[in-house]
Amino acid sequence: MGTPKFAVPSLQTLLANGCSVVAVVTAPDKPRGRGRKVSPTPIKQIAFAAGIPILQPESLKQSSFLGQLTALAPDIIVVVAFRILPREVFSIPRLDSFNLHASLLPMYRGAAPINWAIINGETTTGVTTFLLQEKVDTGGILLQESIPIEDEDNAGTLHDKLALLGASAVLKTVRLLESREAVPMPQDESKATPAPKISREDCRIDWRLTSLTIHNWVRGLSPYPAATTTHNGKTLKLYKTEIINDERRGIPGQVEAEDGRLRVATGDGMISVAELQVEGKDRMQAPEFLRGYRIVTGDCLV
Repeated sequence: MGTPKFAVPSLQTLLANGCSVVAVVTAPDKPRGRGRKVSPTPIKQIAFAAGIPILQPESLKQSSFLGQLTALAPDIIVVVAFRILPREVFSIPRLDSFNLHASLLPMYRGAAPINWAIINGETTTGVTTFLLQEKVDTGGILLQESIPIEDEDNAGTLHDKLALLGASAVLKTVRLLESREAVPMPQDESKATPAPKISREDCRIDWRLTSLTIHNWVRGLSPYPAATTTHNGKTLKLYKTEIINDERRGIPGQVEAEDGRLRVATGDGMISVAELQVEGKDRMQAPEFLRGYRIVTGDCLV
């Protein structure tokens, strides 16, 4: 069970290693991308190419869907970036149902663990497979794998690394359940932290914060949904920044636009904006942006 690109390596790994995938459950086709053309989910495309039966229920509690799922008699349900499963679904398999989550649970429970790990300046993250229960992201841990968050990582690069790491963890977990060697470990509730869905307000940069905080905010939201600020009523999306290590100070949000570089004052120094996008235009490097957009030293971003 899965929908976005994050789930693709897991399905491909199961297929490549001889696992019998009796069906794929994914979200219904819907308008996607800039053109809003109705298209299948990334997981559906892989399943279709592999000739795997595909189920796309509007509701996971539909009696017709539950009947189809029961008739398949699955040994295991593997969930990767899908919906919250009701007990009627996750209790069907002969062995068990498990989920892959892109954090080291109980850290970063919720919809956006990759984003919040970078925003909060973490230097390590990973993936967790765990048994499903009705309270989201709280089931017994089956397996965990960790990796460092590199200085150059953003949400996009870390997403891709964790998708591959997760695929390996999914295969290992299936083997553990098959061999009856899985030993679920309870999560330590005292260490639980949230990772809620990113809101529009979460994307807006507060230039009064420290340079490091703003830099991590940009990394954690790049390339999607992207950190935002405004200049003369226009929204700017920031994709890449660099911290400037000198003693200069200014009014938070005030701009220096000189020599093809765009610098902005923060709460404790300066930050350089390396890649950005103004509404209605393409994403571009700072020198190109400064050649085509009117912004001058002394202007303020808010």
